[in-house]
Amino acid sequence: MKILCFGSLNIDYTYEVDHFVRKGETLSSRSLSVFPGGKGNNQAIALSKAGARTLMAGAIGEDGRFLLKLQEEAGVDASLVSVLSGEKTGHAIIQRDPEGSNCILLHGGANRQITGEMVAAAMEGMEEGDYVLLQNEINANEMILQAAEKRGLKVALNPSPMNEEIRKLPLEKVSLFLVNEVEAAQILGEELPEDFDGLQVCLRLQEKYPGADIILTLGSRGSVCVLDGVTVRQPVYPVKAVDTTGAGDTFTGFVLASLLRGERPEAAMDLASRAASIAVSR
Repeated sequence: MKILCFGSLNIDYTYEVDHFVRKGETLSSRSLSVFPGGKGNNQAIALSKAGARTLMAGAIGEDGRFLLKLQEEAGVDASLVSVLSGEKTGHAIIQRDPEGSNCILLHGGANRQITGEMVAAAMEGMEEGDYVLLQNEINANEMILQAAEKRGLKVALNPSPMNEEIRKLPLEKVSLFLVNEVEAAQILGEELPEDFDGLQVCLRLQEKYPGADIILTLGSRGSVCVLDGVTVRQPVYPVKAVDTTGAGDTFTGFVLASLLRGERPEAAMDLASRAASIAVSR
C-alpha cells in the first residue's frame, strides 16, 4: 500500500521577532532563516521518515528545485512534482516569537496552478485501496477527490488552512479527517464551548460524515480519535517548545504511516504524539 501526498511545496522565510507585528507597526526582526515548507512537503517527508511508501505531487517554480532534492533525500518519490517556468514557488512569511509560537502569511504561487492533466498523471500509478493525502494549500482538491473516488482510493484530509473552499468540497468522499479544534468547529458550523469534550466532537463529525474516521488534535491537551470504531484519548509528551512550525504536519505523517502499517489506533496516536513533541523541541 502506498500514499500519494498531493499538496503544497513552499519556501519558508522565518523571522525571529520579539512579538508578532501589530496593525500599523514596523518591526525589526532579530534574524531571518530560509527553510523548506508547505504542508504537503512537510507531511510527505514525515510520512516517508515514518516508514510509509510515499509519493509527492504538486507544483513548484524553478526557484524551488532544492525542495525536490530534499524530498528524494527523505525517501519520497517526487517524480510527480511539476516544475513550472514563469511561476514562483509558493512561500510563507513566518514570524516566530521567543516562546516558539508562530504566525504565518502564505502566498500560493505554483501551488495554485494545478491542472487536470497533473491530477490525471498523479493518479495513473495508484491502485484501489491506496491513500491520497490532501491539505488546503493547492487549487485542485475537488478534482483530486473526484479522481480518487473513480480509482477506489481512500482520501485523508487535513483541511488546513481552513476556509470556505473546504466547506464547498464533496467532503462525503473523505475517508479520514485530521482536524484541530478550530477546523472541527468550522466544519460543524458552530462554536465549541471552552470546556468541550474532544471525543464528543469526533463523534459529531462522524455523524455528519458517516463512514469517515476522525482524528482531532487539541494542542497542549493532546489528541483524540475515532478510528475503526476504536476511541483513543492521547496525552501530549511535554517538552520545551522551541518552534511549533510543522508540529501538526509531523503528527499527520506519523499517525498515517502507522495506520497504513496496520498498527492499532492506540499505537498510531502514541507514536504521532511522540514525533510531534520531538519536532517542536528543535
